[in-house]
Amino acid sequence: MREDGKIDYVEFPGGDLPAVKGFYEEAFGWRFVDYGPEYAAFEEAGLDGGFHASPEASPQPLVILFTHDLEAMEARVKAAGGVVVQPIFSFPGGRRFHFRDPAGNVLGVFSET
Repeated sequence: MREDGKIDYVEFPGGDLPAVKGFYEEAFGWRFVDYGPEYAAFEEAGLDGGFHASPEASPQPLVILFTHDLEAMEARVKAAGGVVVQPIFSFPGGRRFHFRDPAGNVLGVFSET
């Protein structure tokens, strides 16, 4: 069961998506679900995640936390000193925002609603 504030998902830069998928399938037995030509989610990896091959994708891995109430969590992040770097947006499967923590790390927070 998903819990507020827990690591839920990780996105990696995708680059050459067919080559990346082939590597992880062959080396580690991961399976993939494609969500268009620029995104593939992985399974059988111990933690859910995906590869984002869009030119707009982050050049670094993006850790994504879960919350049941996205607006409330955004307020908590701001109150704690986090800086929202990408406001709440929708995507297939839910909504999320990205923030920078005091150390400069960028993370995302996701909600299914």
